[in-house]
Amino acid sequence: MINNNKNGCIKKHSSIRYSREMFQNKQIAVEICKRLSEHIPNPKSELQHSSAYTFLIAVVMSAQTTDVQVNKVTKDLFKQYPTIDDIIKLGQEGLQEKIKSIGFYKNKSKHIIELSKILKEKYGGKVPNNRKDLESLPGVGRKTANVILNALFDQPTIAVDTHVLRLSKRLGFSESSDPIKVEADLEKIIPDKYKNHISNLLVLHGRYTCKAQKPQCNNCILKDICYMIKGERKKEDTNI
Repeated sequence: MINNNKNGCIKKHSSIRYSREMFQNKQIAVEICKRLSEHIPNPKSELQHSSAYTFLIAVVMSAQTTDVQVNKVTKDLFKQYPTIDDIIKLGQEGLQEKIKSIGFYKNKSKHIIELSKILKEKYGGKVPNNRKDLESLPGVGRKTANVILNALFDQPTIAVDTHVLRLSKRLGFSESSDPIKVEADLEKIIPDKYKNHISNLLVLHGRYTCKAQKPQCNNCILKDICYMIKGERKKEDTNI
């Protein structure tokens, strides 16, 4: 028997014993990954881009900014300035004016111009395919490097953003709020065959179903195995 609470979230399920320990079991992780993969068969970043370089720029812009907002800015930016030479020529002040609607636009403009010059001078305008070189670029941290390595070079890196953090807790994959620790926990529990896509699967599921506020539990394909359906939601967990 499945009962719904007043928030529309599942309250209990007689056939499953809910515990954090159960969700450290790889069999449960396999089932979650399997269902997400079937539900989202082609999980990809929603950042619009026309090349490896513009994807890198879009990812840098997306820090603490929604993909929707970044896409609004880059739609015209990449149309008018599609190449690395175009962006460098535009310059920091010119770029600031173009992207001023996104958060931290001044720092992002500075970083983008700096990293563009480095890419041009040191890498022939190409995006590096290894973590060390990527993380040496201004504005590129571990999460951004993971996104680039995964999306452009098909490496099984796991990028941890706010959606991945939230779902990792809700699904019992990790107890931590530290992205580095969550990444390590996911590396341990996610089967190898799903590591290439797990970040995008969690991001997309978190963006459209398992939302921060008012998660769509009744429409969730994971509702019978989600840790958060154990009894009433704890008050402190409602914004996880």
